[in-house]
Amino acid sequence: MTDRAGVGDARGGVGVRADAPRGKADAAVVRDALGVGVAVGLSGFAFGVTSAGSGLTVLQTCALSLLVFTGASQFALVGALAGGGNPFAAAAGAFFLGVRNAFYGLRLSQLLALPRAVRPFAAQWVIDETTAVALAQPTRRSVRIGFTVTGLSLYVLWNLTTLLGALGAEAIGDTDVWGLDAAGPAVFLALLAPMVRTALERVVACLAVVLGLGLLPVLPAGVPVLVAALAAPVALWVHGRRRVRTESVGGRDVVEEKR
Repeated sequence: MTDRAGVGDARGGVGVRADAPRGKADAAVVRDALGVGVAVGLSGFAFGVTSAGSGLTVLQTCALSLLVFTGASQFALVGALAGGGNPFAAAAGAFFLGVRNAFYGLRLSQLLALPRAVRPFAAQWVIDETTAVALAQPTRRSVRIGFTVTGLSLYVLWNLTTLLGALGAEAIGDTDVWGLDAAGPAVFLALLAPMVRTALERVVACLAVVLGLGLLPVLPAGVPVLVAALAAPVALWVHGRRRVRTESVGGRDVVEEKR
């Protein structure tokens, strides 16, 4: 018997079937979650090197990974500091970029349905990758396993590689050559791509990309991501208007036919 209570429209996009035997399904979720955790966790090297290069100490760098633990916001903060930006402006940009995790939390709180005592600790792991893995699961059990394994493996590896990167900044050299900073977004897109199936979902995705990239040069760090989130309500509003108009025209045709 599969536990589907409260999962809603989460869909199996990571290769786990809802009707698979429990042991096999759990193993598949753990495998995929570990794959994400390891792939993205290695990019902590890039953050450690970048942070050390911007003038932060090893202790400050590690504190950011331990307490903030949202890679994009961390990179935005140290990047702004490295460019000579005001610390308060850098922190504001990082904050805006991290606001999206609050919206993730609203959805994950329904899917995970964790006890109140556990929620503050789980909130630390609400990031892009854990959200993508959790949303790709078909049952509450697999959602919890995917979220926990992804969060734990990524948190441990991210902090470990942050420390190593900060300590060995000079030995590692230019992280752009390694391409580690692209690992997180690449994994996130790979997880989301199978979930974009309908024409409406494709429109939302394309509009979000256009808004995010188009506003990147003119808005502070983090704000384009928030503006891109408006793609969903705008597309749904237009879709709803078209649907109402179509139904209205269809109803009028029926009335005229009866006459």
